[in-house]
Amino acid sequence: MKKILVTGSNGLLGQKVVYKLKDRTDVELVATARGENRLLEQNGYTFHSLDIESRENVDAVIDQVKPDAIIHTAAMTQVDDCELDHAACDRANVDAVHYIVDAAERNNCHLVHISTDFIFNGEEGPYDEEGVADPLSYYGNAKWKGELIVQNSKLKWAILRTVLVYGIVDNMSRSNIVLWAKGALEKGNPINVVDDQFRSPTLAEDLADGCILAVDKSATGIYNISGKDQFSIIDLVREVADYYGLDKNLIKPVSSKT
Repeated sequence: MKKILVTGSNGLLGQKVVYKLKDRTDVELVATARGENRLLEQNGYTFHSLDIESRENVDAVIDQVKPDAIIHTAAMTQVDDCELDHAACDRANVDAVHYIVDAAERNNCHLVHISTDFIFNGEEGPYDEEGVADPLSYYGNAKWKGELIVQNSKLKWAILRTVLVYGIVDNMSRSNIVLWAKGALEKGNPINVVDDQFRSPTLAEDLADGCILAVDKSATGIYNISGKDQFSIIDLVREVADYYGLDKNLIKPVSSKT
């Protein structure tokens, strides 16, 4: 039986991973997140409160659990917030990776680390796994630093780079683009959405499947994982409005350069 520890289990991706693994008889599942467990379904796994920004907490939990594999989904992913608070971004996306890697090395864990397409400059996409990193945002730069920590470690590791993860789960502590657009449009609030950026949105369930496959296969290396369809951001939001029967006239196009 393989023991798998998931960080960020209260988040969108973390919840999907936990729900997909909790009923497997060949897995001993440990879910971790900062604060209390917010998942509605609390059977099929054990839960530990884990602040990834505390080396002492990371060491204590991982040394106690001694997992065979860690799926590290916890991160600070709000790009605008990272620009406003560099220190917080570094704590969550750089320092925390150091702590996870050090503890994983000590316990001989396989690490599956989640990264982002924001490590690229977006000028020549779509990118393959050999694409050259050139982050333009503070968030992208921090995630690239996190990648390098993993790549330069002695671990058996896999890095999964993904794009604009979306979905709906239990008790989300923060939003994603689908929930943000749905919530604003339901309130009748006009929203400004960029019309000159194109992404390949990734359903959280699909990314969770990729994380689990990486663990099951003991995969190593870098993998770019995204949805197969490319949308402009505004078209994605319009799709959300259509799906929920909301007013698309509230969606106002803006340029990312403004």
